[in-house]
Amino acid sequence: MFDVSGFSDETEEFSTSKKDVLKFLKIIGVDSRFISYTPNKIYINNLRFSKFSRKRQATFNKQYPEIEVVRSSLFQKICSKSSKHLALEIKPNSSILMPKDNFIVELLMEPYTRKYGVKLVYEGETDLIVNPLILDDQVNDIFEGIFNGVGLNFKMNPGEIYPLINVPLDWINSFLEMDGQKLIENKNKNELAISFSKFLEDVAPQYKENVVKAAEFIEKKLEIQ
Repeated sequence: MFDVSGFSDETEEFSTSKKDVLKFLKIIGVDSRFISYTPNKIYINNLRFSKFSRKRQATFNKQYPEIEVVRSSLFQKICSKSSKHLALEIKPNSSILMPKDNFIVELLMEPYTRKYGVKLVYEGETDLIVNPLILDDQVNDIFEGIFNGVGLNFKMNPGEIYPLINVPLDWINSFLEMDGQKLIENKNKNELAISFSKFLEDVAPQYKENVVKAAEFIEKKLEIQ
């Protein structure tokens, strides 16, 4: 438990700067490695690991009533899917080139500045590059390659990380709509691939990740030969 009874304007004042908001979260017992910070909202990535209880939220909102705490279970599911890839690919203290104007990627990557001490930049040379490819487009790319007779059309480029590679489009847009953000669209517009994807989704809703895993397995086998 935590005790904030001693907090007062006389003992310590907290501004609305990111540094002070994160400092206050730490003081009340919240692990900021498992939240995403924005100036207007705090998004909980993992409720258990963040320790952002309702009681801590009440304490936080008393100090920062203008900052909303988002407890979306859907966003937490997206973070869980994303971390399966990022945890394996991100190295501590690395610099990462971010895509511009991609809200969901911003939220997913922001905590890694504290988890691994990474630096997120928008230009220049970096250790890694964020590729915002989503699960649906990767699957459609694979189907398009097969239907066009050019093979799997699957490749994850060295030096790139894929925060959305395990996240389906409907999850992303459901969260973005709920949060009042601009929705995103499939980049792959191949009608045959899209139609086949929709057919499979009706038959086996969980097929997409299995398609990517199978393609990755085959690609590795081909590289060995």
